[in-house]
Amino acid sequence: MTASRKGLTGAVSAMVLAVSAGVVAMPSPVWAGAQQAADAGAAARLKTLYEGDWDFRQRERGMEPDGRGGFKSGTRLPSVDPVSQQRRIDHAQRALAELDTIALDQLSNEDRINAAVLRTNLEHVLIDGRAREWEMPFNSDSNFWTYLDRAGGLRTVEDFDRHIARLRDIPRYFDEHKVNMRAGLARGFSVPRVTAEGRDSSIRSFITDTAEANAFFEPFRNMPATIPVAEQERIRADARGVIIEEIIPAYRQLLGFYNDEYVPQTRTTLAAYDMPNGPSYYGEQIRKYTTTDLTADQIHEIGLSEVARITAEMHDVMKQANFDGTLQEFITFLRTDPQFVAKTPDELLMTSAWVAKRVDAKLSENFGLLPRRPYTIIPVPEALAPFYTAGRGGLGSCQMNTYDLPSRPLYNIPALTLHECAPGHSMQAALSAEQQGIPAFRRSTYFSGYGEGWGLYTEWLGVEMGIYRTPYENFGRLSYEMWRAARLVIDTGVHSKGWTRQQAIDYLASHTALSQHEVATEVDRYISWPGQALSYKLGEITIRRLRAEAEAALGQKFDKRTFHDRILAMGAVPLTTLEEQMRAYIEEEKAK
Repeated sequence: MTASRKGLTGAVSAMVLAVSAGVVAMPSPVWAGAQQAADAGAAARLKTLYEGDWDFRQRERGMEPDGRGGFKSGTRLPSVDPVSQQRRIDHAQRALAELDTIALDQLSNEDRINAAVLRTNLEHVLIDGRAREWEMPFNSDSNFWTYLDRAGGLRTVEDFDRHIARLRDIPRYFDEHKVNMRAGLARGFSVPRVTAEGRDSSIRSFITDTAEANAFFEPFRNMPATIPVAEQERIRADARGVIIEEIIPAYRQLLGFYNDEYVPQTRTTLAAYDMPNGPSYYGEQIRKYTTTDLTADQIHEIGLSEVARITAEMHDVMKQANFDGTLQEFITFLRTDPQFVAKTPDELLMTSAWVAKRVDAKLSENFGLLPRRPYTIIPVPEALAPFYTAGRGGLGSCQMNTYDLPSRPLYNIPALTLHECAPGHSMQAALSAEQQGIPAFRRSTYFSGYGEGWGLYTEWLGVEMGIYRTPYENFGRLSYEMWRAARLVIDTGVHSKGWTRQQAIDYLASHTALSQHEVATEVDRYISWPGQALSYKLGEITIRRLRAEAEAALGQKFDKRTFHDRILAMGAVPLTTLEEQMRAYIEEEKAK
């Protein structure tokens, strides 16, 4: 470690001690806007509060005002040091205190949703703050060092220069994370070692011999023709310089820290219960990701019940396939028969694209509200793919994992495409971004219970849409549903009941048709990311229960298009709010 790095570590460590001792006065946000609105009505006070919170969050993310009422990427990455983290906690505490003084019964229905979303966002900041979550800034699924190479919407010289300025900030950003990770190690707050080993490949991929061979150079290859050639060459020269002088050394130092210092000191236990304040920590993670008050024991029992139900359906579909054997023999057949394996990454991507186009033909029958923004289907980045989940959907893109093709059977692709692309996450994200009737902070909010619950619901909706053409594809859907139900059992089993990693692997492998590679990577994800995996099935159960209530209450008046539209139009909300709003929808439809 260089003298300057030691200086940074010592300075931050001293600041942490001073803060904890109450010696340092932490910066606090200006609440002038809220004070000015104190005498105004409840709605005006709420608007001042959530707009102020949105502005604060954007600036903390390194964004800057764009002069048109929105924000653009700034010239720095976020600050993640303890002082900045405490500033965010202080802000959330003040905002919650202000929110508590606003009378909800004086608000419109839409503003009550705004208040519920704002409250949940602020509570999540405090949940993370109590755990000092920034001291464990990665898991086997997500980390802070990938996706920094991605740059969208670079069109002008200023855009490229600002992007290069952010890239120059990577060494500082990494150094702050390393200080935080050391603090986590010191108190036993880390990912389990078994889920950290081997993940260094996602760092190593950014260490190249030349700038041109580096993923960070990709945005500079084809620049808009509106930028003069001389300026393009100057920008590329700047990019080469920052990649060689700043980025590659930063990743090389991070790799050494990860392998030589961090991984050897990570905890050898698995359970969240074994971490500092473990039972409380796990309970808060459940609350954060599910937006419910369910306990680990209750969720475990729900999972066992769902596993039993889905197993019975699997037996029925196996009979439809005319398979003569046991369920385990059928699963082995699905895992090993070459007819289900794509021969090339393009074949897998084209299968997903063909499913997506078949879905397009059915959307108008199931939705009145459709987005204008399209999406593309792309492979998961190579740096992430070996340890990444099967796919991920978002605004403008839907990723499919093409690493290790035998572990990505084609009979799973229809359900995966529905979930990640449309009418799942990519469509969901586009509709949320396009909703002009809701505030900006809600268009950018994501709650796992709502979002992942919707994604899993759309897999089931694919049956009604006629997307599954063979018993094998329908079994793939059931296998994916079982995957999410088994998560309820495994996550709570590992983190509250003392399950071993092998016990979790055996449970998932024996109940689904997932490949052995996917089984191992998924179990490591649950181990290293307590609570997150619970959100999918609990959210889907909520949506399907609400639909059953609507169908029973409305009879012939039930229209699944308006039901789906109402869910999607409100954007991400806590599951408790979703239930309140959809029951109000049922009463509205009754009255028509």
